[in-house]
Amino acid sequence: MRNTGPARVLLPIGIILIIFGILMTSLFSGDMQETAGTVTEAVETVNADKQKEYDVTVSYSVNGREYTNTFYGMGKAYSVGEEIRVFYDAADPNRISNSGSNGMLGIGLIAAGIAALVLGVLRTAKAFQKSRELDQKAGKAAPAVDFGDYKKTEGVREIYCRYDGNTLRPGYILEDADRNVLFEGSMTKNALMGARTFQFTDHASGAVSEHEVGHPVTEKLNDEFFSASSWFKYDGKNIWNVLHERGLRITTNILSSFPNLIYEVSRNGAPYARIETSGMYVHEDEEKEHKVNIPVGRYYYRIWTASEDYETIFLTVFAISETEQTMVE
Repeated sequence: MRNTGPARVLLPIGIILIIFGILMTSLFSGDMQETAGTVTEAVETVNADKQKEYDVTVSYSVNGREYTNTFYGMGKAYSVGEEIRVFYDAADPNRISNSGSNGMLGIGLIAAGIAALVLGVLRTAKAFQKSRELDQKAGKAAPAVDFGDYKKTEGVREIYCRYDGNTLRPGYILEDADRNVLFEGSMTKNALMGARTFQFTDHASGAVSEHEVGHPVTEKLNDEFFSASSWFKYDGKNIWNVLHERGLRITTNILSSFPNLIYEVSRNGAPYARIETSGMYVHEDEEKEHKVNIPVGRYYYRIWTASEDYETIFLTVFAISETEQTMVE
């Protein structure tokens, strides 16, 4: 069901539009005739949006017989005795409308519903095509991996990511259990518009590089129903595409492990890292010292991995933290 949020919205909307269109068309599928009616009563009401509406009762004559009916929720105020156009079904003059185009409106709703269904099917097909492409980039799909035991796998160790906002160059720091800094990314230039500049420093290799990081863009209901899809440009490319090109796939359970979110990261079809949101005190000893782990989200993380590719690990956490979504791929 990945990347099918739009389809899951469009498909039911399309079905509903078609049903309403059919109902409206059937109600006004007869021979609609026009006659002049006379307003006998006009009652002012207020709708849920606090807008004035009017329930207008009219009398009209068809083939010498008098009829009385009411139009509800009219947007125009009428006075008693005023003349009003009435469209009636020749087969049943009790069925009336204040417009002769209701049948066309029903057809329009059906057409819109069909369009929504077609678009939903196309988006679903595109979603599964994207998943196949990502699987091909990452190699064959990995067998089911119990990431709950991943922490105990030989070679896997815990490292930490914390937000450093107490300096003039705010950013994130990766460090090991002994608080040795492994990798850090600090903002060297902020910008309200356009890209920000970050300096990445790999303390293990000594490599230093600068990168342009755009501001996050959020698209509601783009990838997952009830979640937002958020991304930013990293050196001119969508951050998720950058990670996909490195063979990464990232998933999370919407329930995760309350109160923290858990991200399971695979690389080229194999387990790569487990990332958990954390409280401000990310180290285990600090957590015990303070007796409570208050989740703050988006700024502090605990990471279990066997990899020493700290740049990729950092970029993954950086992408999750800088974006606003809880479900990624």
